[in-house]
Amino acid sequence: MIDSAAASLPTSADVVVVGAGVAGLACAKHLAAVGVDVVVVEAADGVGGRVRSDVVGGFRVDRGFQLLNPGYPEVTKVLDVPALQLQTFDAGVAVARGGVVSAVRDPRRHPAGVLGALRFPLGTLGEKAALVRWALASASAADLRREDGTWAEALDEADVRGELRHSVVEPFLAGVLGEAAGTTSRRFVDLLVRTFLRGTPGLPAAGMQAVPDQLAAALPAGSVVTGVEVAHVGHGPRSLVVETPQGGLSTSAVVVATGGEAAAHLTGLPEPGAHDLGTFWFAADSSPAPGSREKLLHLDGDRTGPVVNSAVVSAVAPGYVLAAADHRALVSAQVLGADVGPDVEAAVRTQLARIYGVDTRPWALVAAHSIRRALPVVAPPFEGAQPVDLGEGIVVAGDHRENASLQGALVSGRRAADAVLTGLGYGRRPAVLTA
Repeated sequence: MIDSAAASLPTSADVVVVGAGVAGLACAKHLAAVGVDVVVVEAADGVGGRVRSDVVGGFRVDRGFQLLNPGYPEVTKVLDVPALQLQTFDAGVAVARGGVVSAVRDPRRHPAGVLGALRFPLGTLGEKAALVRWALASASAADLRREDGTWAEALDEADVRGELRHSVVEPFLAGVLGEAAGTTSRRFVDLLVRTFLRGTPGLPAAGMQAVPDQLAAALPAGSVVTGVEVAHVGHGPRSLVVETPQGGLSTSAVVVATGGEAAAHLTGLPEPGAHDLGTFWFAADSSPAPGSREKLLHLDGDRTGPVVNSAVVSAVAPGYVLAAADHRALVSAQVLGADVGPDVEAAVRTQLARIYGVDTRPWALVAAHSIRRALPVVAPPFEGAQPVDLGEGIVVAGDHRENASLQGALVSGRRAADAVLTGLGYGRRPAVLTA
C-alpha cells in the first residue's frame, strides 16, 4: 500500500496524484476502483495531509482539533464509518460565564435537554427563539441562490444578538471556521449548520489518522510513495511529466491534490486565502469536568483569552490514552492563529482554569501544534464548487476547490477522479464509489 523509500518511485503511471491528503487519497480510491493505474506521491513521511495523528507521551494526539461529522453525505459514501468506531461528543456545549459553567444540549438528541435549554441562563427567551429560528432556517435552505453575505450579517438579520450570541454562537463558530470576525460566507455556514443538525461529530477510536489510513488501505500495494516532493509538473514529448528530486514520472494525467499554497505553485492558480490555527494538548491527573458535561465542547462565554474551544478528549475517545492503566485526562484547547509559543500557552492555561474551574498549572504540556493555513477562507459570495479540470491532463483537488471541511475534501477528490476518467475516455461513471 505505502512505500516510504524514494527508490520505490515508479517511472510511469496512468495517473499521478500529487498529495496524500484526504482529497488525494479519495481521488486515488475512486480511480483504482475502476482499474486505473494510479500512484500517489506525498512529500511528508505519512498520509493524511492536515489530517494526521501522532503518539506523544502515552497519548494519541491529532495535529489540530479535528472532528469527523457522520452528517457529511460524502463521509458515509466513501468511508466505512462503522470500522472507524466513531466516538461521539454529546450534542451541546458547556459555557463558562462569570465563574459559572452552564450546559445546554440539543433537545432533539437529548429529550431531557428541552427543560435545560429553557433554563439555560445565557440569553433571554427572545434571544433563544431567534437562535432557533435562524438554525432552522439555515437547515431548511434548499439551495445557494439567495444573496450571500457574511455570517455576522446573517445573525444580525435573524436578530440573534445579546448574551447568547456573544457567549455561545460566536465562540462556537469561530472554532469551526477559524475566524472570529464573522467574515465567512453565510451560505457556507448554512451548509455547516445543516450537517451539525444531521449528525453528531466524533473521533475515530484510533484518532483522525484512521481516516486517511483507511483510504490508503483501499489502494493497491505500492500505490502511495511518501517522502518525495514534487517540484514541477510539465509536458514532455508524449506525456505529462511529474518531476521530483528522485526522478520523473511519465503519466497521462496529474491530479494536484495539495494545499492551496502548493497547488498555486504547481498549477499557476491564484493562491487561496487561509486561516491559521493552533492547538494545545495537556495531560491532567484527572478530568477537569464533571461526568455530566465531560463529553461536551467547552466554551469561554467571557471570551477572556485566546481559546475558542476546549474538550476533554479522553472522555469522548478513551483510546487517545494508550495505556489502560493510565488514568490521566487528555485536554485540548484550540486558538485562532498559529502562535503556540510560551506566552500564548500561559494565556491558554489561565483561560482554561476559568473554563474548568481548576488549577491548570500542574498540567503537563503534551503537544502544541501550529497549523499554518489550516482552513481555506470561504468568503462571500460563496458559489459552491470551483472547476477542477485545468485542461491538458492537469486536474486539481482539495478543500480549497470545494469548501473548508472534510466533506469538501472528499467531494473534491471524487470530482477530480470524474474529470480524469472523462479525460482518459472512460466515459460517465457512477457518481460515488462506496467504501
